[in-house]
Amino acid sequence: MSERFDQGMATRRKVLGDAHVNRAEAAKTPFDAPFQEMITEAAWGHVWSRGTISLRERSMLTIALLAGIGNFEELALHVRATANTGATREDVMEALMHVAIYAGVPRANHAFKVVKETLAEMEKANG
Repeated sequence: MSERFDQGMATRRKVLGDAHVNRAEAAKTPFDAPFQEMITEAAWGHVWSRGTISLRERSMLTIALLAGIGNFEELALHVRATANTGATREDVMEALMHVAIYAGVPRANHAFKVVKETLAEMEKANG
């Protein structure tokens, strides 16, 4: 693999955690392997690995964007990743407040529901 892939995989593991990445890697097939390589290099190796803003700030941006476009499964994944990025509950709440204004109250309303459920699952798991 490329140097960008290796950087992306390191960042992906740092943000999402080894357990998640190991599960994703174990589920990878020849069909989706090229896609997995692309997102590891592009999303994780390029965007998430840039040093211009912190992982906390990237986490907040990602959460707001995922909520704004209604990608609630990925939203939950990135809420779980806040355990590794340093984004707090208050950070997530502020991001969702922006979603309400700029992407719409219905999207934010559902995002708050998903985030509350995800945070409760995280508390239970750490319990």
